[in-house]
Amino acid sequence: MGFKLEQTLDKKAPVSMENQGLDRWLKKEITLFGSFFNNKRKEEFYSEMAILLKAGVQLREALELLKENHKKEKFQVFFGQMVSELDKGSSFSEVLKTRKEFTEYEFHSVQIGEESGTLPTVFQELAAFFRQKNEQRRNLVNALTYPLIILSTAILVVVFMLRMVVPMFEDIFKQNKVELPTITQWIIAVSNFIKDYGALVVLVVGILLLLRKPLLKNEQIKRRRDYLLLKVPYVGNFVRSVYLTQFTQAVALLTSSKVPMLNGIQLVKRMIGFVPLQDALDNMETRIMKGVALHESLKGNRMFDNKMVSLIKVAEETNQTEYIFEKLHQQYAIEVQQKSKMLSTIMEPLIIVVIGIFVGVILVSMYLPMFQLSTVLGG
Repeated sequence: MGFKLEQTLDKKAPVSMENQGLDRWLKKEITLFGSFFNNKRKEEFYSEMAILLKAGVQLREALELLKENHKKEKFQVFFGQMVSELDKGSSFSEVLKTRKEFTEYEFHSVQIGEESGTLPTVFQELAAFFRQKNEQRRNLVNALTYPLIILSTAILVVVFMLRMVVPMFEDIFKQNKVELPTITQWIIAVSNFIKDYGALVVLVVGILLLLRKPLLKNEQIKRRRDYLLLKVPYVGNFVRSVYLTQFTQAVALLTSSKVPMLNGIQLVKRMIGFVPLQDALDNMETRIMKGVALHESLKGNRMFDNKMVSLIKVAEETNQTEYIFEKLHQQYAIEVQQKSKMLSTIMEPLIIVVIGIFVGVILVSMYLPMFQLSTVLGG
């Protein structure tokens, strides 16, 4: 998405109704999963709004520019509705509050910016926040893409062997009435299961993938999924670092906006949808309200490590909370990058070894009866 500071004066040639309908259909965006105004769109939106406001463009005019320079009708309507609400006398923070695409964290940040006259700076900080989230997502995707391709290919090879190769050996063993070892019987049972129920398994997996987001809206399912992630070796530490990066960045931004720490924790809790972190922040909030110091409220929870507790203790003693949280954010961001690369490095050979074991077991289970068969035929 781009924008131009100058207003265009060119008049468009009249277009027939048929061409208008075709053009509208071609520009229509289909959204299958989640909100069309996702984190990538938010990064672009806040970044461009910050540039426009710092260039001296008024808020309403900035939204008009974004609307006019967007080709997709859905976004034109989206920004047009925001302009209409501003014209009715609503503040920009109130506009964000009424729209489901924006979080409570964004609403409060913009509200603070309006009250303090630092809206361009708040937009810039929000752009930085979503840029970091998008960067983390890209790092994770890059780290997992190649291992997942290897895993998918290997699974297809194993399924092919179970579905096509094993039945041929099974027919030979039946015809010659060979007594099968236990491991061969297991492999044949798995092959028969894939033959009888393979299509059903694929269908169920496909439905679960399609219903993934609706299912995760169930609090109990999401809670079990999130806590299970933390228990997975290495992956749990990686996920923990990702959410600590988001937590420290959000607190640093809120602290720079002069939001009280207790209110900041409440906002971050609503913004970051990771149940173990939300539970930890709940516990922090309760302990702070009882008069416990911030660094003491972090103790006893596996989400927060000793490094964070020690540095926040220093922050409280020196009144450098914003600076310390910013440094923590930078450290955790570097840690996430390193762990994402390490995750890719570990997964590739691990997948190859595991799949090699599966293939080896299948081959051995098929060739053991063949040795017995050759003895019978030779006799």
